[in-house]
Amino acid sequence: MNYPNGHDSAGSDAKDDFGDINLGDMNTEEFMNPAKRDSIAGHSEFHGDANGHTAFNDPQEEGGLQRALTSRHISFIGFGGGIGVGLFVGIGQSLAAAGPLGILLSFSITGTLVWCVIQSIGEIITKYPVDATFPGIGSRFVDPAVGFTIGYTYWLNMAISVAVEVTAIGILVEYWITSINAAVWIAISLVAIYCFNMLPVRWYGEAEVATACIKVITLIGLMLCSLVITLGGAPDRHRRGFEYWRNPGPFVQYLGIPGSLGRFLGFFYTLTNAAFAYGGTEVIVLAGAEAKNPSKQIPRNVRLFVYRQLFFYVGGSLMIGMIVPSNHPNLVNKAANATSSPWVIAIKTAGIKALPSIVNAAIITSAWSAGNTYLYIAARTLRGIALNGQAPRILARTSKRGVPIYAVLASAPLGLFGFLSVGSGGAPQAFDWLVSLISLNNIINWGLLAFTYVRFHKAMKAQDISRRTLVWYGRFQPYAAWFAVIFSSVVCLFKGFPVFITYGGRKFDGADFVASYISFVLYLVPYLGYKILKRSKMVKPAEADLTSNIINPWDITEEPEPKTWYGKAWRLITQ
Repeated sequence: MNYPNGHDSAGSDAKDDFGDINLGDMNTEEFMNPAKRDSIAGHSEFHGDANGHTAFNDPQEEGGLQRALTSRHISFIGFGGGIGVGLFVGIGQSLAAAGPLGILLSFSITGTLVWCVIQSIGEIITKYPVDATFPGIGSRFVDPAVGFTIGYTYWLNMAISVAVEVTAIGILVEYWITSINAAVWIAISLVAIYCFNMLPVRWYGEAEVATACIKVITLIGLMLCSLVITLGGAPDRHRRGFEYWRNPGPFVQYLGIPGSLGRFLGFFYTLTNAAFAYGGTEVIVLAGAEAKNPSKQIPRNVRLFVYRQLFFYVGGSLMIGMIVPSNHPNLVNKAANATSSPWVIAIKTAGIKALPSIVNAAIITSAWSAGNTYLYIAARTLRGIALNGQAPRILARTSKRGVPIYAVLASAPLGLFGFLSVGSGGAPQAFDWLVSLISLNNIINWGLLAFTYVRFHKAMKAQDISRRTLVWYGRFQPYAAWFAVIFSSVVCLFKGFPVFITYGGRKFDGADFVASYISFVLYLVPYLGYKILKRSKMVKPAEADLTSNIINPWDITEEPEPKTWYGKAWRLITQ
């Protein structure tokens, strides 16, 4: 008999064409019995629509998200999803605070932290894509109070991040047009973001393909341009090499503090700046929940993250340190527009004309794309909270096309914080306020997600289940997750160190102290409140649910093999 998995027999070692999916000890009769088969595969209900899209539903909900994202969508989301103004503009402030070697180290180490987190949540969500929101896995493997806290704080962080990106757009457009109030551009950007998030998810995928192409082409162009400038091929014919590593030097003495302490503090300070640049990276895993074949596409995105991290973030920080001196005055320009981008500074200094406007347009596109992604994440997270029974049930409802309309509508108003930029203090100050909050929240979220994996790993061991039975498993676990937990905790605790420094006559600033640690209040209040009101308890590893709502391999849409040479090349790269 020929089985759907392509093997002549179904046993404990059988694997199907959907990747490393273990079918377990299932005999022929069980496999051919839909009721028994679905009981073994998981308890979620799967339905198809007229367009061939597969929707996965909570058993108590009508409708559901759709598996409409193809490998093309997922791959481009993996390369470009979440990349916004942090990498194009904000990175300049990191260079000014830490120096070329300091910024290279901070982006490399923060990238390692994020890689550990992506490895961890990727392993869980590949197995449980129906629970593919962070509150779901937090409640399932740690504590309902943790799931509640992760859910609301992560939702808040992503929804406010929309405001950061549209604020940046309002500032960036002023590079060309100063006669129109920034509020107009903020409003236009928000309306476009809201409209796209009310469309079926495949439109989000297509938008990310288009904007990711712009981001990737822009970053590759900037890297090549930086290389030309470094080697002396620009109009000024100045061969820079590692000149700026020698003068003003590889590190910056933070606040003028002499010696190795000042250099270390400059590096440490920029870790939170790097966290802002890496923010939203989790979309490369979350989007897999609406992929046609999550068992292949989520692991593929996790692998793509390595290329994205090394080339764009680490490579970008290296090149920036070679083309711009860390003491350039425009790096700390409070205007925070294209003129403060280190890429634009280098291009102008080298005498290359026209490119600054092109780069500014690309940055605006990236900012809009990042805002679009953040609202996408926020809506899916809020829906997950509702499915978890920790928010009004109406927020879990979806349209016939699989759009979580009510979750989008509930998340959208937080983007209006972007209009703070046209009030007292202006756009730059509002931008700084929001960035400071989001950066620390990103690190706390990463630590909590890594801890969720630690508990999941303990549950696997306690129930004597090998990780090799998983759909896909990450590397260096649980050590990678523990590194993320410990490192993120250290960064969060000491993030506000500047307020305690008295060197050079500095005094303790209470306002800065509150701004540095307000995020802890945002996490402790919901956690303790839920603990007290609901009396929730930590999930014991031996009692953790490892069997329900797992991926159903029989309802996955397998995509055809590419026939063109470029399609095959792309498949080879993303394998």
